[in-house]
Order: sequence, then structure tokens, then C-alpha cells
Amino acid sequence: MDKLFLQKQVLERLAEDLLQVEQAARQAHEAATHEENVAENKYDTLGLEAAYLATGQARRAEALRQAMANWRRFHPHPYNASKGIELGALVCLVDSGEKQQLLFLGPNGGSMKLVSGAEPIQVISSETPLGMAMLGKFEGDEVSIQIAQIRQQFEVLRVH
Repeated sequence: MDKLFLQKQVLERLAEDLLQVEQAARQAHEAATHEENVAENKYDTLGLEAAYLATGQARRAEALRQAMANWRRFHPHPYNASKGIELGALVCLVDSGEKQQLLFLGPNGGSMKLVSGAEPIQVISSETPLGMAMLGKFEGDEVSIQIAQIRQQFEVLRVH
């Protein structure tokens, strides 16, 4: 599986998301500053609500720009069996029900599902609970995470 192709897909998706968020931020800013939204009394909060929305959209756009910068700097390396799972690993996990899933361990900000060929691939950050639990593991090792009251266990089937 081509990790550089996966990285390119993540960057393309982040760029699409950024365009949408920037457009939404512009629309919210226009609504906040439009003359029809000037408050006529203390209960008229449409302009204020639009301003809050514009601020939130601007923060989301900045987070996407940061994620894109992280992913541009990221250089996925081939799996080194002596080091175990590291950032850039493509990991196949299997759960107790024999369900397999492919995970691409990348930098922050790229959590999404991709498809390579016919295989779905979940992109996760090394800072997520599952990402942290996988770091340093080897093929055949168990990975365990606790989410609320539920403990999930997986086996590392293969790593690329």
C-alpha cells in the first residue's frame, strides 16, 4: 500500500474541508456585519450569534491549516520491525470477532476514512487512545484500550 498516496488523499480532503470552512466563515461574517442584523433591542441577538459563528469557523479554518502543515511535513517511512509501530505505520488490527481493520497512523488533524482500492482505511493520530496504545507494538502483540466502561482488545495482525 502506497503511504504517500494516502498522505496525498488526506491533504486533498483537508484542503476541501478548509475551502468549505472558509466559505462558511465568510458567510457568517457577512451575516454578522449586515445592516439588517444590527440589534434593535437587547433581545435581538442575530448579529451577535452570527459573529460567534464566524469566530468559530475562523478557529476551525486555522486548525485545518495547522493540520495541513503537519501532514505536509510528515514523511511516512517503511515499517521497521526492530522498532515496532511508529508514526507512519499502516496497521491491520483484528478484534475478538475476527473483524479486521486497517489503520494509518499519522500526525494530528487527519482523522478520516479513506479508500485505497476496495479497502477502507481509517486514518488516526498517534495521540488518540488507540494510536498511543499501538506505538511500539509488533506483529502478534495485543493492543488494549479502555473507552468509558468498555475495554476493547485487538491483535496486531500485520504492519507495513
